Amino acid sequence: MSSEAIRNPNTDRHGVSKVRDNPAEHRFELAIDGSHEIAAVYYGIGKDHFILTHTIVPERFSGQGIGSALARGVFDGLRASGRKAVLRCPFMAAYYARHPEYADIVDISNASETA
Repeated sequence: MSSEAIRNPNTDRHGVSKVRDNPAEHRFELAIDGSHEIAAVYYGIGKDHFILTHTIVPERFSGQGIGSALARGVFDGLRASGRKAVLRCPFMAAYYARHPEYADIVDISNASETA
């Protein structure tokens, strides 16, 4: 049996939970399996877009692809909701630079807007 067949459908290939929006905290969250910690992307809300301002990944999980899984989940979620993102966060901007397939949801016309 392959590992794909036994993987938990609620986690990605890194074993982390899917991204969820926490509007009370103004952040998208990714719970990290096997811990009580989360990775998060903080945001402000514009007229028709999210202004992504800061990304955090707990230090002990650095370099394990969790930030990339979070970024991918945020961008995929925004795409599914029909919303766009203005990138104020250097990590999210760097992820986007490596993944131009998200050009349809990154709003560069509001590049000077702040949260």
